[in-house]
Amino acid sequence: MNNKGRSYYLIPYYLWIALFVIAPVLLVIYYSLFDLDGNLTLDNYANFFTPVYMKMMLNSFWYAFLITAFSLLVAYPAAYLLTRTKHKQLWLLLIILPTWINLLLKTYAFIGIFGTFGPVNSLFDVLGIGEQQILFTGFSFVFVSVYIFIPFMILPIFSALEELNLSLVDAARDLGASGWTTFRRVIFPLTISGVRSGCMAVFIPALSLFMITRLIAGNRVITLGTAIEQHFLVTQDWGMGSTVAVFLIVIMALFMLLTGSSRRGVRHEK
Repeated sequence: MNNKGRSYYLIPYYLWIALFVIAPVLLVIYYSLFDLDGNLTLDNYANFFTPVYMKMMLNSFWYAFLITAFSLLVAYPAAYLLTRTKHKQLWLLLIILPTWINLLLKTYAFIGIFGTFGPVNSLFDVLGIGEQQILFTGFSFVFVSVYIFIPFMILPIFSALEELNLSLVDAARDLGASGWTTFRRVIFPLTISGVRSGCMAVFIPALSLFMITRLIAGNRVITLGTAIEQHFLVTQDWGMGSTVAVFLIVIMALFMLLTGSSRRGVRHEK
């Protein structure tokens, strides 16, 4: 009876997955099999392997890697300091607070900050550097993306650091390990699960960015997310847009499987 009762409770979950995960994916796959004239074809999949889309895919991976790497470089020290400060929950709340603001509003705010007459260029004028073109560059795109994704990197790392057994750190120090050696051999390996979860939470959505790409980077950064937006909203080629989306879903699924299998491997070793 208990097992039957539990299975009944899972019915809403299965319905949600079927309606809002499986059905949309099947619909995208269905549309990817048609060309602009509505004819059934596999040409969209063949066209994806042309140099244009391969370059977009490499750009997507490169920028997603940069966003993830810089987010990790900022988030890990921040999370480490948070665990050692008073009122850590309050500081954590202040870090999470920007995620409650609409993404479009934050993006437009950075357009004003990095714009020709924005505060950054005003500061450059005061310093004698002169006006700089900050918007519509790869730098501005990565900077804004890192700012947006940092909370999602900090949270899992903070949780992993909170669960860290500090007696192991003290033991390493007592055995003569330096601060760097203690971090490299004890702290970081024991919090690698949080790092992996944070990287997954940043890398996967960073692959499909399109709004920040369009508003902050202009046409300087072209990714798979931008290609999907263009095919659906501009060229009206839903077949090709769906094909790009299919490959993006496959890439994300493979990344999740790889990170998930490595995480299970770590737990098995323990």
